[in-house]
Amino acid sequence: MSKVAFIGLGVMGFPMAGHLASKGGHDVIVYNRTAPKAASWVGKHGGKSAPTPREAAADRDVVLACVGNDDDLRSVTLGDDGAFAGMKKGAIFVDHTTASANVARELHAEAARRGLDFVDAPVSGGQAGAENGQLTIMCGGAEAAYGKIEPIVSAYAKSCRRMGEVGAGQLTKMVNQICIAGMVQALSEGLHFAKRAGLDQALVIEVISKGAAQSWQMENRYKTMIAGKFDFGFAVDWMRKDLSICLDEARQNGARLPVAALVDQFYADVQKLGGARWDTSSLIARLND
Repeated sequence: MSKVAFIGLGVMGFPMAGHLASKGGHDVIVYNRTAPKAASWVGKHGGKSAPTPREAAADRDVVLACVGNDDDLRSVTLGDDGAFAGMKKGAIFVDHTTASANVARELHAEAARRGLDFVDAPVSGGQAGAENGQLTIMCGGAEAAYGKIEPIVSAYAKSCRRMGEVGAGQLTKMVNQICIAGMVQALSEGLHFAKRAGLDQALVIEVISKGAAQSWQMENRYKTMIAGKFDFGFAVDWMRKDLSICLDEARQNGARLPVAALVDQFYADVQKLGGARWDTSSLIARLND
């Protein structure tokens, strides 16, 4: 059992922290910007809540966070009430936020200055993966730090790998999002084409999903895409945030992402249709509109 803190109890963080307490058996303190959510978590899972990230992090072996973006991450780590101010020397900060590689390196440098370790560890698998403890975790950081946190995050992971030094986890997550964007757009176009061609869309998927076109998106989203149901899953707003990170990084490293850039604009069209909170599979809505 380790003494851990978890910062950020959104749709991902709430169940992830829960697995640390129930499956992992760890001593867990939580912090959330809105205190009632933290109180709800304590009511369900036990443990304690703290009024600031600093107080949550005090005397903890590992502090984990899952917040919205780079600025949110800075707000819970830096400053007088930030987690870094409360962490003891040798403690490890694990960031599950999908953020930029730049902020990972920035916070790693600040953590090192304070005698702390930092691991960027974005996750893939969505809300269902968090709730079921079946997330894929991509980590960047020192081997020694990774070795210490891997048994802890295994409470909600089906797969966890160190991808390299700090920033490598975030860069790997960018690859993940680039691939998903292209696959969802291709599936949307395929279903749209099948409908216009007068084919039975479900029968088409039944056949082609047994071949080279098969994907997780195809198996798990085609029914709801055909039905035009998108009020679940990973929101378009969040996907656009992630693609913005990918495109910013590409401008820095010279990578060419024409499809990702185009799909990002297609998601902007979905937002204009009122789909900001729809699942990312809602790309098909702009084709059927």
